[in-house]
Amino acid sequence: MNEALYIACKELIDDAKLGCADLVFKEICLEILARAKNILSDIQFRELAQYAAEKMQEKSLSEAELPI
Repeated sequence: MNEALYIACKELIDDAKLGCADLVFKEICLEILARAKNILSDIQFRELAQYAAEKMQEKSLSEAELPI
């Protein structure tokens, strides 16, 4: 069960990355992490927090420099 919740949290982060502006995405990630802390194991939570941090570091397509 925990594995399904962990995967669902990662999918929520991925969906938010695709559909939100950067600032909104970061806020959503923090909300997901706050709720995930209560349902995931410590190891899963640390992995999810690392995953979210990596996604926050990525530039969104609108922020990326596109060649002319």
